[in-house]
Amino acid sequence: MTSTTIGTPAALEGLALNPAAPVDLLLRLLGPPYEAVWSALCRWRRELPPEVVDAIVAHPAPRARGALARNPHVPGEVRGRLVDDEHWLVRGLLASGPGYEVWPRYLPDHVTDRMLTTYNGEELQGLFASRQVPYSTSLAHATHPVAEIRVHGAEMWSALTEERRAALLADPDPDVRAAAARTRARRAEEDDAAEMERRLRAMPTNRSHARNHILVNCRLSRAVVDELLKEREDDDLWCLAHNYSTPPDVVAHVARVGDPEARREVARRKDLPRDLVDLLARDPDPGVRTAVSVRPELTEDERAAVDYVVEPHEVAQVGQDPYRAPLALARSAHPLLRRRVAYNPELPAELVALLAADEDPGVRIILAQHHPEAPAELLLRCYLEYGGRNRDRLLGLPRFPVAELGARFGTAEDPAVRLLATLDPEADPVLVDALTRDPDARVRAGAARNPALPLTRLLQLLEDEELSKEAAANPGLPRETMYGLLDLSPDCP
Repeated sequence: MTSTTIGTPAALEGLALNPAAPVDLLLRLLGPPYEAVWSALCRWRRELPPEVVDAIVAHPAPRARGALARNPHVPGEVRGRLVDDEHWLVRGLLASGPGYEVWPRYLPDHVTDRMLTTYNGEELQGLFASRQVPYSTSLAHATHPVAEIRVHGAEMWSALTEERRAALLADPDPDVRAAAARTRARRAEEDDAAEMERRLRAMPTNRSHARNHILVNCRLSRAVVDELLKEREDDDLWCLAHNYSTPPDVVAHVARVGDPEARREVARRKDLPRDLVDLLARDPDPGVRTAVSVRPELTEDERAAVDYVVEPHEVAQVGQDPYRAPLALARSAHPLLRRRVAYNPELPAELVALLAADEDPGVRIILAQHHPEAPAELLLRCYLEYGGRNRDRLLGLPRFPVAELGARFGTAEDPAVRLLATLDPEADPVLVDALTRDPDARVRAGAARNPALPLTRLLQLLEDEELSKEAAANPGLPRETMYGLLDLSPDCP
């Protein structure tokens, strides 16, 4: 190996990701000279040995600890070790989670509880928006044994039963009672049409978040409703279609004269009378008919009578929490309803097997992306069938099958399918060598990481400007070469 490879940022970043890298070497990479690779090591490495986790948690640099806080691959229990970090940045990153490009693992309840009792408002806003707390857990906060957490439970007011609301208002803790009273008062104000009209009159006429909040979510007076009908700005009919307080005659009017978006919103209303359900079931817009077809009051025969249209990979609307879709919908004839169930990561094995064999590709894809026990053959099938968002995420799932992919897909015409061959650790070394020269950059990179790559070619790629990172991440890289990247001897203390 020439000295041009030793210490290059790309090679060191790949080394930080190498699943075969020795623990002592990873610990060295946490030192100040290698700050450039901390993100790769702490945030993107899939498996972190316990000793490395301990070192990151105790690391003096908030940047390293914050990177671990956002790692999408490690369990929430590991990230949760940073819950009491001394630096606001680390706490904030833990609260905001890995981001929306990945489906984060839930944080343990004890970590969430600690956040709710120690974090400031800004940090908690990040937590509530991060999808790291199950909806069912948020609901349970209203009956939590810790009063400080019941205060937050009061924020779930609209989803709580009357019995739970009454219990919060009569809670033995004065702070809980006060929080419940404030929430009730705020909701009462929002349900006061005269007060909402007064606030609207005091606002500028141009749209703002506050104005839209009232028009969409709060009770509207008849005068405001009539003005919206008269002035007819672009979104006014949609607001009326969505708002729970819109008078029935106006809902019927919007169902007949609104644009397709407004009519679709009418079709989703919980209080829609049967005559409007029947009217919208015959709507010329397929999206409106489809929205009607999933209404809970319809029988299976009535759904089948609606001429709905389901896009192959359309995302089903599941609301705030996938657990809320009744499991019985897994046997519905309507694919969108089965898709809602497929989001649930805790489906029993019987329903996983049922939905894995579903005739609808959307059901299969959603199940593959969200259930930890999705069958291996389903993951491969979905990758081959699906070309949409988060397709590549399937490749990183622990159950994704890699055996014999080289022989099956090494010469496929589609580069996204040839990429599968690079995942096979026992692929033909001649094939892997050839794939490092593939016309597609992703295939070349995948082949450079494959442990079946002949050593001679692997060492050549360490000198390659494009592929040195991937070559350094290859678990087949000799131990002495790994240390050589740091200009160290494998026998160094």
